[in-house]
Amino acid sequence: MATADRETTGGLAALGAPVYSSLVALGDVSLFAAQILGWLARHRPFARTLLPALYTVGVRSVPVVAITGMFIGMVLAVQSYGQFHQLGLATHLGGIINISVVRELGPVLAATMLAGRVGSAMAAELATMRVTEQIDALSCLGANPVHYLAVPRFLACVLLIPLLTVMADFMGVMGGALICIRVYHVEAYYYWQHTQSMLSLWDVVTGLIKPTFFGAAIAVISCHRGFHSKAGAEGVGRAATEAFVASFIAILVLDFFLAMFLNNLHDFLWPANGIKMI
Repeated sequence: MATADRETTGGLAALGAPVYSSLVALGDVSLFAAQILGWLARHRPFARTLLPALYTVGVRSVPVVAITGMFIGMVLAVQSYGQFHQLGLATHLGGIINISVVRELGPVLAATMLAGRVGSAMAAELATMRVTEQIDALSCLGANPVHYLAVPRFLACVLLIPLLTVMADFMGVMGGALICIRVYHVEAYYYWQHTQSMLSLWDVVTGLIKPTFFGAAIAVISCHRGFHSKAGAEGVGRAATEAFVASFIAILVLDFFLAMFLNNLHDFLWPANGIKMI
């Protein structure tokens, strides 16, 4: 009986260990995010650290975000035209494609691309600084590493990822219109008319609220993994990989909860309009 009890206890401990480690990691990330917000509220970041972060996150990400957004719209047009054409609803493609891009695909895929390009780079850079003891040197010089290194990157992601999402949305709308109007010869007037009738200001607003949270999650997770990297080249590579994977999961989880919240908020503010899918 004692042996069976020990085996049961060991099995429960083995099952509970991943849950416990996940909760500890979530609490550690939450405390790190609280430190970033605390320093952001008390002290503005230095211009010499903020401007390079803005350039890296914003300017250098424009080409990849533009290409991603354009092909999002083009792929949606190619995949949707056949079914809508058979039903005689080809002119409605404008509304369907553009709503899908603005509400969901533009913000999520743009954030995913930036998690791979920006998040991994931030994690690798900070991990290298941790391994080479540059972060410890900042502390010895009297500078707080979170304020000096993490706050500018956090602010750059929160401010610029929504703007990059606007770029992705615009390119997606233009890509979908190019395929539908120029390739499949859908009537341009009705294409844009259905877009205007189906796409509302609320859709645009919700499409910009989500990337703000996505940017915050990417910055916090990437900086946290960089600050807590293990030693050696393997530790740096693992920090970059874990930053992207965790950021991608966080984007999907946040997208779900934000969609639920914004749906309920829309129904509360405009109950006569019925259900508004995000």
